[in-house]
Amino acid sequence: MTFTWDAVPSPIGLVVAVFSDSALVSVHVTETDPLWEVERVSRLLFETPTHQPGAAHELARQLAEYFAGERREFTLRLDWRLAGDGFTADALRAIADIPYGETISYGDVAVLAGRPRAARAVGSACRTTPFSLVVPVHRVVRSDGSVGEYGSSPETKKFLIELERQTLASAAA
Repeated sequence: MTFTWDAVPSPIGLVVAVFSDSALVSVHVTETDPLWEVERVSRLLFETPTHQPGAAHELARQLAEYFAGERREFTLRLDWRLAGDGFTADALRAIADIPYGETISYGDVAVLAGRPRAARAVGSACRTTPFSLVVPVHRVVRSDGSVGEYGSSPETKKFLIELERQTLASAAA
């Protein structure tokens, strides 16, 4: 198996994506050198991806549509190898089903994933997701409705939630 990586700009930072031969392995937003992210993923894969300009063409297209308010879900094939197993993967799969423009609490995700008392574990799954943006962990909020963290940028999480809400409001008008 070979791994490649590419990076594309977005309104929230540089999106660094790593691909296996057939699917997206990792996607993360960074405001620093993309090689830091590639190195982090390399340690998890035990292999260094090769830079392949254009590899993220389809991701770039879908991201552009998302940020323009024209796309409500990503249709990329995902390689779940870095998502962990057991509850972490179950939580991320439950998060993938949160409708566009809606938010639910960490506790509600825990219920959907089959472990009602595992809200903190849902937080860990969100924090360590290999699929930032594509699996919408930004839609998971605290039980009091406050946004909480998104990587190190709660402002980005607020931006994404507002983008989706404004898109829905504009479509309804």
